[in-house]
Amino acid sequence: MGEHVLVPIDRSSQSENAFEYVLENIPEPTVTLIHVISPPSAFSYGSETDLDLDLERYRAEAHRRRDEADALLEEYRESAAERGIPADTVVRVGKPAGQILEAAENRDVDHIVMGSHGRTGAGRVLFGSVAETVTRRATVPVTIVR
Repeated sequence: MGEHVLVPIDRSSQSENAFEYVLENIPEPTVTLIHVISPPSAFSYGSETDLDLDLERYRAEAHRRRDEADALLEEYRESAAERGIPADTVVRVGKPAGQILEAAENRDVDHIVMGSHGRTGAGRVLFGSVAETVTRRATVPVTIVR
């Protein structure tokens, strides 16, 4: 077996490119695909009746996001399997960079390969860069693919 590679997946072409990079350039990888869900924002609360409705909407949104994440990762897992590459999937909730780094540590990965949106200047300052944070803090090599 080759190296164990963690590949963060979202619906971007950049994460798709990272996934393809792993399949095409790393001999016999074991792949862990991760998708990080940002928690649904809390709704404004009013009366007790409103609170019950808001909690219900919150739960429904959380379940919807989890179902979408599971379906997305299953597509990628099947694509890897079609090429004879084993892939494990993980869904986390929280801040993407922190969850990616934690998964890398907990799953003993050898390498992280991830996409980058390539923001620069004000966009990077305002929105932050998950790829940059992961690159700075990871204890394993990180390859950024655009």
